[in-house]
Amino acid sequence: MSYEEAIKQLDTIVNKMESNELDIDQMAEQLKQAKKLIKLCKDKLTKTDEEIKTLLQADGE
Repeated sequence: MSYEEAIKQLDTIVNKMESNELDIDQMAEQLKQAKKLIKLCKDKLTKTDEEIKTLLQADGE
């Protein structure tokens, strides 16, 4: 899953929560899914940051 897809799914979950579209069971499942998506996004951002730093260091040498 791409970063953009994960963000879109997170946005959908947040919108459903804010508009009270979810019952308590659905909310628990959506929160679990949101947690997974947040981890995925964080991991992708961390990896990209490390790659950028590596590239910048290589250019500086």
